[in-house]
Amino acid sequence: MENSKYAEDLREIREMMSRSSRFISLSGLSGIIAGLLALGGAWLAYLIIYEPISTSDYSRIVLTRQTALELLAIAATVLVLSLLAGIYFTQRAARARNEKIWNVNSRRLLVNLAIPLITGGVVCLIFLFKGMLVVIAPLTLVFYGLALVNGSKYTLDEVRSLGIAEIILGIIALAFPGYGLLFWAVGFGILHILYGLIMKKRYGA
Repeated sequence: MENSKYAEDLREIREMMSRSSRFISLSGLSGIIAGLLALGGAWLAYLIIYEPISTSDYSRIVLTRQTALELLAIAATVLVLSLLAGIYFTQRAARARNEKIWNVNSRRLLVNLAIPLITGGVVCLIFLFKGMLVVIAPLTLVFYGLALVNGSKYTLDEVRSLGIAEIILGIIALAFPGYGLLFWAVGFGILHILYGLIMKKRYGA
């Protein structure tokens, strides 16, 4: 009986230590909003890069530096709006848990997210100016996934799972270069919505 009590106490201590070393005030709603924004951005991108050939249902891809810059503007808008939604809902979740949004764990999380994201951004810009546009969408998935995996040790385990899924999807997208936008929509849109729904169900935020 005493052994089971000690085991329970140790489990609670481990859980407390794990919570104290992780930023847990992430919001499922922010993931859902980010996913919906990404799907909207993907639709706008589709309208830009796909041009009807005739009155039939067939179309061709129009991918130039100009369209790439327009896609970059759409991606930047989606990113900014997603960040604003994430900050708002994360602040709300932090208040509900009586947790400060800016603490040592959130700083560590941001640093570990930023390193792969900045690296990926620079790599994608290089490919953009080199005219190698077809690899940009898959690489954004890969580097975003790496960022999530890298930062997951300072937050919830679901973030790591999402990161691994994004990496796998990005690698598959590299093998099918003509479908980069579709994979991008799945990765940043559908996967984010699923992640947000799971987070909302498990943590109620």
